[in-house]
Amino acid sequence: MATTDALIVGGGIAGLASALTLHRRGLRPLVLERAPALAEIGAGLQVTPNGMAVLRGLGLDALVARRGVPAEAVEPHDALTGRRLARFPVPSPGRWVFIRRTALLDVLARAMDEAGLPLRTGTPVDSSVPGAVVTAGGERLAAPLVVGADGIRSVLRAGLLTEAGPTFAGQVAWRALVRAPHDPVARIWMAPGRHVVTYPLGEGWTNLVAVREERGWAEEGWHLRDSPDALRAAFADVAPPLAAILARVEETGRWGLFRRPVPLRWHDATRVLVGDAAHPTLPFLAQGANLALEDAWVLAREVGRGGRLDEALARYQAQRRPRVVRAVAAADANARNYHLRGLSRRAAALALTAVGLVAPAAFLRRYAWLHGHDVTAAG
Repeated sequence: MATTDALIVGGGIAGLASALTLHRRGLRPLVLERAPALAEIGAGLQVTPNGMAVLRGLGLDALVARRGVPAEAVEPHDALTGRRLARFPVPSPGRWVFIRRTALLDVLARAMDEAGLPLRTGTPVDSSVPGAVVTAGGERLAAPLVVGADGIRSVLRAGLLTEAGPTFAGQVAWRALVRAPHDPVARIWMAPGRHVVTYPLGEGWTNLVAVREERGWAEEGWHLRDSPDALRAAFADVAPPLAAILARVEETGRWGLFRRPVPLRWHDATRVLVGDAAHPTLPFLAQGANLALEDAWVLAREVGRGGRLDEALARYQAQRRPRVVRAVAAADANARNYHLRGLSRRAAALALTAVGLVAPAAFLRRYAWLHGHDVTAAG
């Protein structure tokens, strides 16, 4: 066996999960991360039951649950009046967790260390060719398998695909961590053309993501900073409970949201994409990290079956693409549903209230195809 069986470009959730799942199948991966230290961009995320299934397969689910906050419910609210429209209990209590991105990354990194898996930080990759990558310092590294887990600006994606650029989704988002009390629910505060999502992360922290429709934007990514006052001005008319949370924001980032079509092909004979490098999605279904965890498991399973690598990569893509296309479309639909105006908004509020009174489990049950799927069940 070669010293390195797989090169993984990117040390975020997708990259570390890929390393752990490949190692579980007997491969020895090397992770290359461009940043000088592991630091997942963003504040918090939701690990839903489909993502927790992968963490359970890795023996990490209990630790993730302890590091985060087990979710109890999802609650849509009218952001302008503050009125709770409904309460929808989450399926599989204890298997839906709110957690800081840095905490999940730390769990994965510690598992890497315990397994003795190598991780090189401060190693940006400039280009890739079949079976190898070239670092910014000119070093050429080779392995039978190269995995692109390097996000929306993936070097491997650029080398694998010829495609049109991303399309601005007509929305911008702010993300912040706030010191504010919050019970274990995800609240969706909906207003015409805008919405805010809040949920707890533990240790007194609340995660906040606010989205507003805008006509134009130039840059994709999570690295831009913005004034908290600009965020508050965009939501100046919201009800006091939400305004009180916004008043506690001390630092925030702001970025444009872009759509990218899910490509028809994610691989060649030796290179393959996972997570956001393959299929970035709008953040309206809380599935970015969960889909990446699923990708990692399925990729490792198919590679671990043996045989020709190109056939294994083709099987991985064939299993993942239809599901990812459906998830991306569902996130797009939520982007519209959260921002309704006029009569449509009133009708949607009445419908949510009715469902909450008559059949509260039905609201999230419509996503049973997503949250109830367990990629580990096939081995």
